[in-house]
Amino acid sequence: MTDHAPSEWKGVAIALLSSSFGAGAAVATRFLITSADPLTLATVRFGGGALCLLPLVVLLRPKWPTRADWPAVAGLGFLFYAVFFVFYNLALSYTTVGRGTLALSTLPLMTMLVGAVLRVEPLTWRKSAGVLLAMGGVALALTASLKAAPEGAWRGDLIMAGATLCMALYSVFGRPFISRSSALGFLAAGMSVGGGALILLSLATGRLSTLLTFNEAQAWVSLYLAAGGGALAFFLWVVALRYASPTRVTNTITINPLIAMTAGALLLGEPVTLTLVLGLVAVGAGVWVATTVARR
Repeated sequence: MTDHAPSEWKGVAIALLSSSFGAGAAVATRFLITSADPLTLATVRFGGGALCLLPLVVLLRPKWPTRADWPAVAGLGFLFYAVFFVFYNLALSYTTVGRGTLALSTLPLMTMLVGAVLRVEPLTWRKSAGVLLAMGGVALALTASLKAAPEGAWRGDLIMAGATLCMALYSVFGRPFISRSSALGFLAAGMSVGGGALILLSLATGRLSTLLTFNEAQAWVSLYLAAGGGALAFFLWVVALRYASPTRVTNTITINPLIAMTAGALLLGEPVTLTLVLGLVAVGAGVWVATTVARR
């Protein structure tokens, strides 16, 4: 494998931390999904996340995107923080945390495909082999473990896999805008657009009143979802994209199902089957094949 600059590894380490918070957010979402609908939970995570960022923005005064970049940054923010996470929460209303995050772990492969289609990064034979290996592992694991999953889990798996395209587009298109502004400025701009749209829609439909019915445990989990799974997780993700390529940053999402499966089993009593574990191994192997080069 070729050596990478220290900044690349710094970006990967930051992205791993971000993915860990994201795994916790998946468990939190699954815990709350029976008490609130997907739109309300997306509002909690990113409407609340945007509010959590406000003190940092006031204190640090980051460099904002330029006027010419604002339409694209706003569009990416709406696509990711509003559209993607409504579908993400909808997926977790059908399937388990382990299955949902396994489907999400195809993100680096989706990012490679998007990069190839947009001619940002060529799709080599090695990358193609990695994509096929990982996708095959996910398909086999989710199909073979369907009997142990909730009824209709396949719907959630498909929704999550399809919605992953939104995150791939955000990761590929976002990096140039981050480099021209700042990580915090880019994040605050995008999350304010996406989270603000969710808040307005939830207010218009009366969904935010659901939060008043939450008990103490649900309130604490909601706070984590906004501060940890929303503001902090994606601040770290955007910082990681500043240092490392979209492909290497999105590779870290493969740690997500490992943490989520463990937490889901311990905290929610969700089943962890051998086929799910083997699927995770296949995804990891496929990502490794696709993102490394053979020694000469």
